[in-house]
Amino acid sequence: MHLNTNADSLRVYEALASEVRLNIIDCLYEKECHVKELAARLHLSNAVVSSHIRKLEDAGIIGSQMKRIDGGTYKYCYIKTEFMQIKLSPERPESLSVQELSIPIGQYTDIEAYPTCGIASTKAMIGHYDNPASFMDPGRGEAGILWFARGWVEYKLPNYLHRDESLHEIEISLELGSEAPRVNERWPSEIRFALNDQPLGSWTSPGDFGKRRGRFTPEWWQSDVNQYGLLKVLRIKAAGTYVDGQKISDIGLSDIDTSRMNWTLRIAAEDRSRGRGGLTIYGKGFGNYDQDLRVRIYYR
Repeated sequence: MHLNTNADSLRVYEALASEVRLNIIDCLYEKECHVKELAARLHLSNAVVSSHIRKLEDAGIIGSQMKRIDGGTYKYCYIKTEFMQIKLSPERPESLSVQELSIPIGQYTDIEAYPTCGIASTKAMIGHYDNPASFMDPGRGEAGILWFARGWVEYKLPNYLHRDESLHEIEISLELGSEAPRVNERWPSEIRFALNDQPLGSWTSPGDFGKRRGRFTPEWWQSDVNQYGLLKVLRIKAAGTYVDGQKISDIGLSDIDTSRMNWTLRIAAEDRSRGRGGLTIYGKGFGNYDQDLRVRIYYR
């Protein structure tokens, strides 16, 4: 969830400004609960808890669904968004225009992958586990998740800018994690980014997450393997390159050849010197964020 200082984000801040509602979030982080169960755990009435639930739902922090159990119908609540990113500055001026692209994670143009590795759609495995040949399967365009212990993957980004248009910023967001055998929450991996053969810097993924199921992970997916990642936002500006607002290098727009008709984005995890590392990319239908590789180009 992306927040800033505008009025639309205010309902989220208001929803979090309550000890009771924070306690509800803590309970739901452990497991899905129905309203009566939450009320009993917090020693509050059903009506009071329902009121707080509505506030959290309106803010998009939690979701709910009705379930029929033992002849009764219960409203079960769950965490809808696990991470929030707050940008303490106004939105970009209206003078900037934006082009937005959503690129399926299976629509890569080149890849080099080493086991443990694999690729899957929301319905089934594509190819075979730990066989790098699977990444060239014709069905890869349907991929919702891909992973490898070492290697890199490249995507082509079409450049629709005209010669009289000035590039202001490139923003790329996607859900990432490490790749460990099965699951390991403490499995750091240095994930490096490059655009048009220009290294941009790196971000260290803390682990391969799987203690609980991803919010959008399909039911057929095993519970003892990678479930979700972290949503990372890569921004390339004039002054440098940033991940989630933190500067990772001084490489700016002027250091990159953006005159090409198509740009090449490379995401790599090639260092296995410590026996760790790897890369998992989550797309639509997997993980905690129902999105593919999202690109925004800001220009004048």
